[in-house]
Amino acid sequence: MTNIKISSASLDVQSCIAWSRAPEAGGIDVFIGSVRNMTKGKSVVRLEFEAYESMALKEMEKIAAYALTKWPVHKILIHHRTGVLAVGEIPVIIVVSAARRGAAFEACRYAIDTLKETVPIWKKEVFEDGEHWVAAHP
Repeated sequence: MTNIKISSASLDVQSCIAWSRAPEAGGIDVFIGSVRNMTKGKSVVRLEFEAYESMALKEMEKIAAYALTKWPVHKILIHHRTGVLAVGEIPVIIVVSAARRGAAFEACRYAIDTLKETVPIWKKEVFEDGEHWVAAHP
């Protein structure tokens, strides 16, 4: 079972975890990406995320579908935010539930690593003295 979303609204960690729970799930692995205040020694003011939404959702679905076939996981949730995010805000949440922790850990790591490599979501870092785009995807 999957739960995939791109939203300009704040992401809710507790509701994401609650969705992933299941009687057969002995382990739930959660990745929460947070906007940090420094990058390469420069103070971050904010991040700005843009997405090619229809394609991004398809790619996120492919990541989740692959994880469901590769590891014995029950549920996988991938939520990503767009828009302007301040330091401390959450741009991405990935939650994976499985009978055993190993599968949940591996599938969660796969999901975030693959998302960053293949999903068309772009991030602009805004600093006190300038800005630049990072993590451009196809």
